[in-house]
Amino acid sequence: MRRGSLPLIVLSSLMAKQTKVVAHAGRRRHPRKRAEQQRSLETRAAILNAAIAEFAERGFEGASIRAIADRIGVQHPLITYHYPSKDILWRAAAEHAFTQIRAGWDISAPEASDLPPLARLREEYTALFRYTVAFPEFHQFMRQEALTNNPRLKWVAETVLAPLLARLIPQIVAAQKQGLLPAVDPILFHYMMVSLTATFSGFGPEMKMTSGLSAEDTKVTEAYWRLVDATVFGGHVDAGPCREGKTRLR
Repeated sequence: MRRGSLPLIVLSSLMAKQTKVVAHAGRRRHPRKRAEQQRSLETRAAILNAAIAEFAERGFEGASIRAIADRIGVQHPLITYHYPSKDILWRAAAEHAFTQIRAGWDISAPEASDLPPLARLREEYTALFRYTVAFPEFHQFMRQEALTNNPRLKWVAETVLAPLLARLIPQIVAAQKQGLLPAVDPILFHYMMVSLTATFSGFGPEMKMTSGLSAEDTKVTEAYWRLVDATVFGGHVDAGPCREGKTRLR
């Protein structure tokens, strides 16, 4: 053994202790890192929800990143850090909305389930309605882009809507072949259902003025969707207590 060197057993003991210290420090950092990641996800969701509301109210040209920041009380550089331009922010907001809708589908009508086509459609359009009740600005956000033929509309049709339609259209066709839906172009049935989900949030203020019924009242929203459900699906899908409980708006 050279002068000044440590015996192997001592060196091994020190290395083991150092490894334990590093591992312990890593365990302390992991919860902190997870908490930071969770905060980052929550911040991004808040930004994107505020962006949907701003774009819905003012349109793409009228909306501003500063106004979106003001809606949630953050500094506007925080938004540009995540989304460098208004166009990038708009696209992220659209993807955010449809990701949440699809997540609702995957909960109530997962593709691997054995639900028949019509029952699956019922669950999927109910999930879409739930989202529009929670975020009534969503349909206006989409309609703003339909006012002009612009690159954003083309992008959302190709990137976001096409995969959703690829899931819905075969189910509509299958239900039509079973004689459970009208024999029309399936895209017409789809947009009829979209319009039924949009009507409630779009006409909520007018309905309150004419009748006193509030679109924010859970009982009113449930009554409206029960009407849609019975009109479109009620004659063919079991509406017993279990199924009704499953599709109840939450």
